[in-house]
Formats: sequence, structure tokens, C-alpha cells
Amino acid sequence: MILRFTQLNSPLNPSPPSRPRCERCLRPASHCLCAHVRTVANRTHVLLLQHPSEYRHALNTGRLAALGLQRSQVLVGEHFPDLDAIVAEYHSVFLLFPGDGAVAPQPLVDHTDPNMALLIVPDGTWRKARKILYANPILATLPRLSLENGPPSSYRLRQTREPAAVSTIEAVVRTLARLEPDQDFSSVLTPFNVLIEQQIQAMGMDVYGRNYGGLPASEERN
Repeated sequence: MILRFTQLNSPLNPSPPSRPRCERCLRPASHCLCAHVRTVANRTHVLLLQHPSEYRHALNTGRLAALGLQRSQVLVGEHFPDLDAIVAEYHSVFLLFPGDGAVAPQPLVDHTDPNMALLIVPDGTWRKARKILYANPILATLPRLSLENGPPSSYRLRQTREPAAVSTIEAVVRTLARLEPDQDFSSVLTPFNVLIEQQIQAMGMDVYGRNYGGLPASEERN
């Protein structure tokens, strides 16, 4: 199992939380999601480039995605000096981010080589994800993948002006499902769905209805 959480160029460690937290999923110990994590044996290595603001975020879906995938890695920061060397280790590297020339994911046929394919995913709001792209020029040289229109996002606690927008974990699962159609990645979403229900229950349905009943969000999320 390849699962590494590496923190690069992140701010000083935040103050100790007021209540115990699980060091694996970073949720409060009373709402730990680890029991809901089932690791799927993906063949395409997933590298999440996580903006520092997402690292301790209560709705850190990028971390949940990595926990649910056998071959995954999370780097935290904006600039990643080792990224060129990481990219050089793989035969095929793709960037999951919309833009000119981006195409829908297609099945990868040859996965006999463990270093065959790498999927790089910026993790943060659209604005912060773009900062990661600008800070790491090698990303601009990679072929881009983008998601086709699909089911609405289950991310009911974040609003966006883009109806087709989905959370990081949903984007990763949908992309891997296209790259590796013989594998079932649906279980990766289980802790994410539990997280959403936990948050809604904690705030109460009245508060949830008032705050997430269609009002525009201040910022979109990747």
C-alpha cells in the first residue's frame, strides 16, 4: 500500500485543537471516519497537490480520497520542488483540471507496469488550485483531463455557481472509474457521504435549510 501524507511549504502548525482529533482522517475523535474507509486497489497512482488551507479543513475530501486508494499520495503546499522528479518516474501523466485541450478520461489499457500512469489532482478552491498550477510550470506541460457532465454532486455543504462542479473526492472517483472501468470505486465515497450527514446533523436541519437552500456561495470549490 502506497499512502503518504507529505507536508511541504505549509504554514506553521496550527494551535492544538480544542478536542481530540483522529490523526488519520483529521476528524474529531467522536466523529472519526476511519471505520468507513475501505481501501480500493487502484492501478493509476493518484497525486493530490493540496493547498495548505485545505489541510485542516473540516471538509477535507482530498484526504478522504487518498485514504480510500491503495496507490495515492498527498503533498501539501503551493510550490513543489520535487514535482519534476515525480513526474519523470511515470510513463503517462495526466492533470485533472479543466482548460484548453482538456479531454474526457479514457480507459488505460496497459497497467502491467506499476509506474505506468499518474493522475495529478490540485486540491483547493478554484482560485487556490490555479495558484498551484501557476507555481509549478511543469503542470502546464501535461495533458489535461476534465469530467463530462454527470450526476449532481453530493457535496451539499458547499455551494457553487457551476452546476456541474463536484468535490475533490468525487472528481477523483469519477476519473478513476473511466480510467479503470473494470474496478469499482464507489466505496471510496462512503466516508465522504458519512461526513456530509454528520455535518448536517450537527448543524440541524433548520440551519442547513437556511444556509444551503440555494444562496450563492462566496467562492467555488474544486
